[in-house]
Amino acid sequence: MEKLRRIINQIAYTPTSQSLSTLPPLHFPFIPLLFLSSSLYKLIISFRHTLYHLNFIHKHRLPVPVISVGNLTWGGNGKTPMVEFVANWFANEVRVSPLILTRGYGGADEAKMLQRHFNGTSVKIGVGANRAATAASFLNKHGFIYPFDIACFEESVQKSRVVSEKIGVAILDDGMQHKSMFRDLEIVMVNALSPWGNCHLLPYGPLREPLTSFNRADAAVIHHADMVPEESLSIIESEILDVNRFLPIYLSAMTPSHFFKAGNTSCQLRLGVIYGKSVLCVSAIGSPSSFVQKIEKMGPLYVDRLDYSDHHQFQEEDIKMIKARLEYLSYKFGSKPTIVMTEKDYDRDSKILGGFDPYDVLVLCCKLRILNHSGCSEDSFKKLLIRSMC
Repeated sequence: MEKLRRIINQIAYTPTSQSLSTLPPLHFPFIPLLFLSSSLYKLIISFRHTLYHLNFIHKHRLPVPVISVGNLTWGGNGKTPMVEFVANWFANEVRVSPLILTRGYGGADEAKMLQRHFNGTSVKIGVGANRAATAASFLNKHGFIYPFDIACFEESVQKSRVVSEKIGVAILDDGMQHKSMFRDLEIVMVNALSPWGNCHLLPYGPLREPLTSFNRADAAVIHHADMVPEESLSIIESEILDVNRFLPIYLSAMTPSHFFKAGNTSCQLRLGVIYGKSVLCVSAIGSPSSFVQKIEKMGPLYVDRLDYSDHHQFQEEDIKMIKARLEYLSYKFGSKPTIVMTEKDYDRDSKILGGFDPYDVLVLCCKLRILNHSGCSEDSFKKLLIRSMC
């Protein structure tokens, strides 16, 4: 299954004009089947969109503002870090209790990470495919407060010191395609490292919806913007504005903060702990290259990598392969290498990491930040969030 995922991913992110010259011959038999499946998928989502547009399918409206954070392509777009950024801002600065609604897909790694980060705070995490039912359960349990009056908003933020346990806003994690719920703000995340792939819909390409869906958005955020040239950012911006020329476009990046040792999340280690060491980056995330590039900037002696498909559940054969690579690195450099993973990989199944003794496993922690760009700053992004509350 992992090999098939790699083949599909390689086809999806290879421009159609380069397929014959770039892809291995063994990939060619898959292309007609994937193209046919993609055409069928296009008909399905078009029919589904029509049903919602004509109100044949009921949409749920929550009694609190709803902010959707989603994307148009699979994996690596920064949805969950943005959800965490928004939830932190509401809880810590606006003093409003947010409810995060997430599917819990792929071993619920993202949900587990959010639950760990927000443990002991006013932020509530609702996990389940039926977001409306999950939201109703939390709203019944905790109650809710009505949206802010814009005239009183700034004064309430300045004076408030206590966060109400009542829910004041709902945040949809991966909400772009979740059309069964009304939303007050639609944020679309874009991966700067690989924005559209071959521009085809799933499974032939990485697109979950056509680019025309930017017309439904209230803001676009180009993620990993610090890892690509300015020229590449300009091209992505132009492609978005060609669809929706009035759409505000923000840039975001992940800033490493510290490591922790697997099994001891409270022990923070400085980023320089891997300086001059050989490391093995093991990841099963949507954008593994961004993770590896961050590690390379920390000054290790050597960086090796093992990439798996997004949300991959590590098995015993994976552990054997990783240990074999570690033994090779030990022989090559004459010292014990260090395994480095992402938080998402750690939270997917932290227990399996015990199989790496006697090698150390370090988990990299990062925070999303909004970059200043053409008048679109963190402050203007927060004002966008404020308007969704009114």
